[in-house]
Amino acid sequence: MTTTVAIILAAAVATYFTRVGGYFLISRFDLHPRAAAALNAVPAAVLTTLVAPSFLNASLAEWAALTTSALVSLRAGLLSTFLAGAAVLLLLRNFGGG
Repeated sequence: MTTTVAIILAAAVATYFTRVGGYFLISRFDLHPRAAAALNAVPAAVLTTLVAPSFLNASLAEWAALTTSALVSLRAGLLSTFLAGAAVLLLLRNFGGG
């Protein structure tokens, strides 16, 4: 087994046990509704902190993809929203518009 494969497997095991351990730890306690609401908001907050800084230096292609995704999300589901934004980004990056 190569070093790279060993590192990937170790990371996968560590990630799995971290998630399962957190689930079992939280399931042993009765959470206050406010604490549950705060924990439910964490994924959106993390995604925002990862995505938002990239738009500070965004080009026309990224802004067009963001706008397209926002508009499609008003009428369609998650998969359609992702595909529309990705298509606009791919087209503009490869065929013009920055």
